[in-house]
Amino acid sequence: MKAQTFLKGAAILSFAALISKILGAVYRIPYQNITGNEGMYVYQQVYPLYSVLLIIATAGVPIAISGMVSERLADQDRAGAFLVFRTSVVTLSGIGIFFFVFLFLGAGQIAEWMGDRVLLTIPIQAVSFALLIVPFTAALRGYFQGFQNMLPTALSQILEQLIRVVTILGLAWFFMSTGAGVAYAGAGAMLGAFTGGIGALILLFFLARKHRLWSNTLLPKVQQNQLSSQSKRTVIKKLLLVSFPICLGSLVIPLYSLVDSFTVGNLLEMSGTPHSVAIELKGIYDRGQPLIQFAGFFATSVALSIVPAMVEAISRKDEAIAMDHAAVALRWTLLLGLPASVGLVVVVYPTNVMLFEDGAGSISLAILAITTVFSTLGVTSSGILQGYGRVYLPAIHMLLGVLLKIVANFLLIPLWDIRGAAVATVVAYGVATLLNLRILSKQYQIQVLPGKWSRLLGSLLVMGILTGLMELVLLQVVDLLPNDRLAMTITSIVSVLTGVVVYIWSALRFGLLTREDLGKVPKLERKLAPYLQKWGN
Repeated sequence: MKAQTFLKGAAILSFAALISKILGAVYRIPYQNITGNEGMYVYQQVYPLYSVLLIIATAGVPIAISGMVSERLADQDRAGAFLVFRTSVVTLSGIGIFFFVFLFLGAGQIAEWMGDRVLLTIPIQAVSFALLIVPFTAALRGYFQGFQNMLPTALSQILEQLIRVVTILGLAWFFMSTGAGVAYAGAGAMLGAFTGGIGALILLFFLARKHRLWSNTLLPKVQQNQLSSQSKRTVIKKLLLVSFPICLGSLVIPLYSLVDSFTVGNLLEMSGTPHSVAIELKGIYDRGQPLIQFAGFFATSVALSIVPAMVEAISRKDEAIAMDHAAVALRWTLLLGLPASVGLVVVVYPTNVMLFEDGAGSISLAILAITTVFSTLGVTSSGILQGYGRVYLPAIHMLLGVLLKIVANFLLIPLWDIRGAAVATVVAYGVATLLNLRILSKQYQIQVLPGKWSRLLGSLLVMGILTGLMELVLLQVVDLLPNDRLAMTITSIVSVLTGVVVYIWSALRFGLLTREDLGKVPKLERKLAPYLQKWGN
């Protein structure tokens, strides 16, 4: 099997993760269009629960397995590498079966805690089957990565997400068109995790046979080289120890959504909102999830592409270079995440109508849009802290944010309905991110944007004003169109493009971006460097 370089492998995995994330954000829009706000409620109530259990069962597993497999391959012990894989599969399968039983048998009670036994029980049971499959896919991905082959992991991730999205939208359409209702549409959507996992597993098995990861000549050696009970315990212990910090870091973001699953609808009802209205409001509130994810993609992908170079500099004990890379990563995140937040606030109403058919909940979505800058900075700052070896610290900060989210939901939802939930999310993300940035500033002297805050605020102000003016003009013009959704689509797209062009111009014109910043992202440097030279920056 041809080994791939570390950087090439990381690039392959990053690309696959980006494609998967885009697909994972975009499908919620047609799903809401098919099933309505009530359907969105059903899906978004259940999926965070599955995400949390999935992360507990598999997060960090491929990395842990790949490390142990690589160690044995370095000693030319291929049979030992296979035994590590087999022991990991048995361990993870046990965890997966436990969570499957927990979800399937406890679905009714969990649904009742979430606020609706009738709508949520079947979707929870449907998603539980995926937990029987994903441990195998995680272990196989780790096994391939131990051979320094990242392509199977990337291909399986993309295939899994594609099958999942097709299943979600196809079954949602089928059950809604046949009159089965949103509970069965939600169950069909949840089955997407199972069908996607099956597709990924079949592909990984095919590639494993193609690359002869287990062959007839290997199996006799495996039988002769069985791991002792002590060795198995060592493998399991290392698997859990390596996975745990990665799991903890990955777990926290889905916990924010899980908190909303258990609190928003229930607190609305406790405040006197009728059950049907509470479901509708929660479904409207859940529109914010794909908007925040999509708005933050570019910011985090550009910034996180710089973090590996920072980690490499740390390993060489080149502190100045590491600090420089970290500062540039944070700067890119801020310069892309903040205008995404501001722009979404300005055009939230036409965007809401364009994507979700009406403008319901636009105020809460505008509040949630502010989360984008904190969530993107949170992801980048966490990656930097982990690069410095502070693995648990960002997870602790995020857990504090989750606790704050719970308290704020209880205080604010009775006062401001879903707008209160949106404010609670912004505050929770903001506190967790600011704690990360404080550590980076105090202990590592890494500043986000030293000496340029006034230029940034000026650029944002110009962008916001011109985007808003363009929106107002377009709203008057498109008012003549017979279709309101088409009118809002034109308004939203043209206004967003206006904001993008104005912000890029102002960022280059006023020196927010320097040649050094662009040098860290070569593709952007080739496109934008001539404008920097023109304006003397």
